[in-house]
Amino acid sequence: MKKILFVCHGNICRSPMAEFVMKDLVEKAGLEDQFYIESAATSTEEIGNEVYPPAKRKLGEHGISCKGKTARQMTRNDYQRFDLLIGMDDWNIRNMTRIAGGDPEGKIHKLLDYTSRKGNVADPWYTGDFEATWIDVIEGCQELLKRLS
Repeated sequence: MKKILFVCHGNICRSPMAEFVMKDLVEKAGLEDQFYIESAATSTEEIGNEVYPPAKRKLGEHGISCKGKTARQMTRNDYQRFDLLIGMDDWNIRNMTRIAGGDPEGKIHKLLDYTSRKGNVADPWYTGDFEATWIDVIEGCQELLKRLS
Protein backbone atom coordinates (compact mmCIF):
# COMPACT_ATOMS: atom_id res chain seq x y z
CA MET A 1 0.00 0.00 0.00
CA LYS A 2 1.30 3.44 -0.98
CA LYS A 3 0.85 5.99 1.83
CA ILE A 4 0.75 9.65 0.80
CA LEU A 5 0.60 12.77 2.99
CA PHE A 6 -0.22 16.08 1.28
CA VAL A 7 1.04 19.13 3.18
CA CYS A 8 0.52 22.90 3.02
CA HIS A 9 0.80 25.73 5.53
CA GLY A 10 -2.58 25.54 7.29
CA ASN A 11 -4.22 22.31 6.00
CA ILE A 12 -7.43 24.15 5.16
CA CYS A 13 -7.03 24.89 1.41
CA ARG A 14 -4.43 23.29 -0.83
CA SER A 15 -3.47 20.09 1.01
CA PRO A 16 -7.04 19.00 1.78
CA MET A 17 -7.97 19.77 -1.83
CA ALA A 18 -5.11 17.49 -2.92
CA GLU A 19 -6.08 14.83 -0.35
CA PHE A 20 -9.67 14.60 -1.51
CA VAL A 21 -8.92 14.98 -5.22
CA MET A 22 -6.41 12.13 -4.95
CA LYS A 23 -8.88 9.98 -2.99
CA ASP A 24 -11.48 10.64 -5.70
CA LEU A 25 -9.07 9.73 -8.52
CA VAL A 26 -7.98 6.58 -6.70
CA GLU A 27 -11.60 5.55 -6.10
CA LYS A 28 -12.57 6.16 -9.73
CA ALA A 29 -9.59 4.02 -10.82
CA GLY A 30 -10.68 1.23 -8.46
CA LEU A 31 -7.40 1.41 -6.53
CA GLU A 32 -8.66 2.23 -3.03
CA ASP A 33 -7.00 -0.84 -1.52
CA GLN A 34 -3.61 0.29 -2.87
CA PHE A 35 -3.50 3.79 -1.33
CA TYR A 36 -3.77 5.49 2.05
CA ILE A 37 -4.06 9.28 1.76
CA GLU A 38 -4.11 12.10 4.35
CA SER A 39 -3.17 15.77 4.59
CA ALA A 40 -1.56 17.98 7.22
CA ALA A 41 -0.19 21.46 7.95
CA THR A 42 3.27 22.73 8.71
CA SER A 43 1.83 25.37 11.08
CA THR A 44 -0.37 25.21 14.16
CA GLU A 45 -2.64 28.15 13.20
CA GLU A 46 -5.60 26.21 11.85
CA ILE A 47 -5.43 22.95 13.87
CA GLY A 48 -8.95 21.62 14.41
CA ASN A 49 -10.53 23.92 11.83
CA GLU A 50 -12.56 22.58 8.92
CA VAL A 51 -11.61 23.01 5.29
CA TYR A 52 -11.88 26.67 4.24
CA PRO A 53 -15.39 27.22 2.77
CA PRO A 54 -14.26 28.35 -0.70
CA ALA A 55 -12.02 25.25 -0.97
CA LYS A 56 -14.92 23.09 0.16
CA ARG A 57 -17.15 24.72 -2.49
CA LYS A 58 -14.55 24.19 -5.24
CA LEU A 59 -14.33 20.48 -4.37
CA GLY A 60 -18.14 20.31 -4.25
CA GLU A 61 -18.38 21.77 -7.77
CA HIS A 62 -16.61 18.60 -8.90
CA GLY A 63 -18.69 16.25 -6.78
CA ILE A 64 -15.98 15.75 -4.15
CA SER A 65 -16.78 15.86 -0.43
CA CYS A 66 -14.29 16.66 2.31
CA LYS A 67 -16.83 16.25 5.10
CA GLY A 68 -15.31 15.67 8.51
CA LYS A 69 -11.81 16.87 7.61
CA THR A 70 -10.16 19.08 10.20
CA ALA A 71 -6.67 20.52 10.08
CA ARG A 72 -3.82 18.76 11.82
CA GLN A 73 -0.11 19.45 12.00
CA MET A 74 2.51 17.23 10.41
CA THR A 75 4.68 15.42 12.94
CA ARG A 76 8.15 13.93 12.80
CA ASN A 77 6.50 10.49 13.03
CA ASP A 78 4.65 11.17 9.75
CA TYR A 79 7.98 10.83 7.94
CA GLN A 80 8.12 7.17 8.97
CA ARG A 81 4.36 6.53 8.51
CA PHE A 82 4.15 7.77 4.91
CA ASP A 83 5.96 6.74 1.72
CA LEU A 84 5.56 10.17 0.13
CA LEU A 85 5.14 13.59 1.73
CA ILE A 86 3.94 16.03 -0.93
CA GLY A 87 4.20 19.78 -0.29
CA MET A 88 2.50 22.52 -2.24
CA ASP A 89 5.33 25.08 -2.41
CA ASP A 90 8.98 25.75 -1.57
CA TRP A 91 8.15 27.15 1.86
CA ASN A 92 6.17 23.98 2.72
CA ILE A 93 9.11 21.82 1.63
CA ARG A 94 11.52 23.71 3.90
CA ASN A 95 9.15 23.41 6.86
CA MET A 96 8.35 19.74 6.17
CA THR A 97 12.06 18.92 6.03
CA ARG A 98 12.60 20.77 9.32
CA ILE A 99 9.69 18.96 11.02
CA ALA A 100 10.89 15.58 9.71
CA GLY A 101 14.46 16.25 10.82
CA GLY A 102 15.71 16.00 7.23
CA ASP A 103 14.79 13.88 4.24
CA PRO A 104 17.30 11.00 4.22
CA GLU A 105 14.98 8.69 2.24
CA GLY A 106 14.00 11.27 -0.41
CA LYS A 107 10.29 11.13 0.44
CA ILE A 108 9.56 14.88 0.37
CA HIS A 109 8.49 16.37 -2.98
CA LYS A 110 6.44 19.24 -4.39
CA LEU A 111 3.16 18.28 -6.07
CA LEU A 112 3.89 20.10 -9.32
CA ASP A 113 7.25 18.31 -9.61
CA TYR A 114 5.17 15.44 -10.99
CA THR A 115 3.99 17.62 -13.88
CA SER A 116 5.75 19.16 -16.86
CA ARG A 117 5.32 22.63 -15.36
CA LYS A 118 7.31 22.56 -12.17
CA GLY A 119 6.60 25.21 -9.55
CA ASN A 120 4.35 26.01 -6.63
CA VAL A 121 0.65 25.21 -6.32
CA ALA A 122 -1.24 28.52 -6.41
CA ASP A 123 -2.14 29.62 -2.87
CA PRO A 124 -5.79 30.73 -2.83
CA TRP A 125 -5.50 32.04 0.72
CA TYR A 126 -3.71 35.07 -0.73
CA THR A 127 -5.16 35.22 -4.25
CA GLY A 128 -8.74 34.07 -3.72
CA ASP A 129 -8.35 32.19 -7.01
CA PHE A 130 -9.53 28.68 -6.15
CA GLU A 131 -9.83 27.80 -9.84
CA ALA A 132 -6.07 28.23 -10.33
CA THR A 133 -5.47 26.05 -7.29
CA TRP A 134 -7.93 23.44 -8.61
CA ILE A 135 -6.05 23.30 -11.93
CA ASP A 136 -2.70 22.83 -10.18
CA VAL A 137 -4.05 20.21 -7.77
CA ILE A 138 -5.95 18.13 -10.32
CA GLU A 139 -3.01 18.08 -12.74
CA GLY A 140 -0.51 17.24 -9.99
CA CYS A 141 -2.67 14.46 -8.56
CA GLN A 142 -3.43 12.96 -11.98
CA GLU A 143 0.27 12.82 -12.84
CA LEU A 144 1.21 11.47 -9.41
CA LEU A 145 -1.37 8.69 -9.75
CA LYS A 146 -0.05 7.79 -13.22
CA ARG A 147 3.43 7.38 -11.78
CA LEU A 148 2.28 5.31 -8.83
CA SER A 149 -0.19 2.95 -10.50
